[in-house]
Amino acid sequence: MNEVWHRTLTGLRERLSRDIFESWIEPLRYDGVDGDALKLRIPNRFYGEWINTHYRDVILDALVEAGGIEQPPTAIDWEVDASLMPEPDPTPHRAPETDRSTRPAELNQTDLNPKYSFSNFVVGPSNQLAHAASVAVGSAPGRRYNPLFIYGGVGLGKTHLMNAMGHEVLRAKPDARILYLSAERFTNEFIQALQSHRIEQFRARYRQGCDLLLMDDIQFLAGRDQTQEEFFHTFNALYHQDKQIVVTSDVYPQRIAEMEERLVSRFQSGMVADIQAPELETRMAILQQKAESEGIELDKDVRLFIAQVVKSNVRELEGTLIRLAVKADLLGQPIDLAMAKETLAPIMPSVDRVTSVDDIQRAVCDYFSLRMTDLKSKRRTRTIAFPRMLAMYICRDRLGTSYPELGRGFEKDHTTVLSAVRKITRQIEDEDPQVLAALNAIERKLG
Repeated sequence: MNEVWHRTLTGLRERLSRDIFESWIEPLRYDGVDGDALKLRIPNRFYGEWINTHYRDVILDALVEAGGIEQPPTAIDWEVDASLMPEPDPTPHRAPETDRSTRPAELNQTDLNPKYSFSNFVVGPSNQLAHAASVAVGSAPGRRYNPLFIYGGVGLGKTHLMNAMGHEVLRAKPDARILYLSAERFTNEFIQALQSHRIEQFRARYRQGCDLLLMDDIQFLAGRDQTQEEFFHTFNALYHQDKQIVVTSDVYPQRIAEMEERLVSRFQSGMVADIQAPELETRMAILQQKAESEGIELDKDVRLFIAQVVKSNVRELEGTLIRLAVKADLLGQPIDLAMAKETLAPIMPSVDRVTSVDDIQRAVCDYFSLRMTDLKSKRRTRTIAFPRMLAMYICRDRLGTSYPELGRGFEKDHTTVLSAVRKITRQIEDEDPQVLAALNAIERKLG
């Protein structure tokens, strides 16, 4: 059986990029086949969730092609073994030093925000993967997870992690040349360089004078063909010099409309990590840390109440706390539960609000970065079929909607809905980690 797994790994090396294989496949340990399940040990449960979403089918296909198993497995069982977690290279990669006077461009490092560091980033299940990848990049830029692509909604911590990586690289190498900017600024500088006939200086700045490129909101390049062309060559130039590239977006790479396929392919060749809205415990921890850093006295009951009301993102959570603190200071009274309830009354969800099929469909599309047309389409690829089945299950579970009515809502036959609900139910009963993680995250979005 070990020989079968060895042949499986050989097949996976041929199918996957080197970075993906080393990051996600090499840490796995084979524990045999039990019935219809391949048994693997993993470094932590996030490996299981990520592999289930992105590489589960390709692993099982490679195992089937390897042969030697009478009944090929159709599922993967995970066992967490923390000793398998790979350690980042403690020695940052350093390109050969050149005389600073001959460097093509000196980059302004003051754009990094001193408030953002790894030490004050609150880690929870919703952001642990992105945080771990960012720490690895900060300690060994250009060596692991290159490029690093972080995606998630507004105010969830992408910018915080970008700045923290920059500070960590500077801590180890104070003369590192770091460029942190938005895709919009890159576009504007590119246009100005063309208009002023200074394109060579522009290219030298980005392709030769940069050790670490941190670019926010890469989706801004969508539809801008000439700018995408320039960024593509910038990306390649840096990558081939082993310079670290980190980009953020509000959606998964393949979901960025009007983004060139070759750029999407580059983004997916490294580590892709998402950040979801923080769960209740993480929101409480964020509030506590913010209160301590701002010198605000905050009772546990008030902290719990705020965390229960404000669920969307970290930025809104911290802003709410500051508003309460300002109000308390103006009134000369402490922040108590009565004040918090009065202040937050306008944004508190109505207890009479009824979740609809449309609400659930939108929440599922948001979580999986899908369009509503994809969810209702006839496409049966796993990236579409699984979210669709999950949405059908949640609608049936939360609303009790009839199968024929759900069929109309999803533009499917009612028997398709029935089959989907039964399948998700079985996976929940089997404690499938991918299903449970997605279900919990979507339920949090719905409240």
